[in-house]
Amino acid sequence: MTSGQPLPPGREPTLTIAQVAERTGLSHDTLRYYEKAGLIERVGRTTGNQRRYEAADLAWLEFLLRLRETGMSIADMQRFAGLRARGDSTVADRLAMLRAHRADLAERIRALRRTAAVLDTKIDHYERLLLERQPGTDEPI
Repeated sequence: MTSGQPLPPGREPTLTIAQVAERTGLSHDTLRYYEKAGLIERVGRTTGNQRRYEAADLAWLEFLLRLRETGMSIADMQRFAGLRARGDSTVADRLAMLRAHRADLAERIRALRRTAAVLDTKIDHYERLLLERQPGTDEPI
């Protein structure tokens, strides 16, 4: 479908690569890479060969961004996308992947909380050191 033509009945408007880039924060190059890497299925094209993203494409990209934010590797994202492309017969495998990733994420969160506690202790220590010094000198009280 080309820009400016009416949509067929029941068809949602599609988005250009620029619109998707703006909405997702991904660059045009990253969107093209995601398609080449198999993270997103081949995006529809206009008669002029311009990419046109549908709402489902955008929803999938948003999910991929969440996976990326949680530290999932590109290889695992590709594996997940491949399973998804194979359909409902892979639901159990996808669920297992997400559960394992969630468990890894939970452990990283626990580790970050422990690290934050160590930093808080060190910050408190240095704040006490500053309070113990006389104003205008480096000498302790």
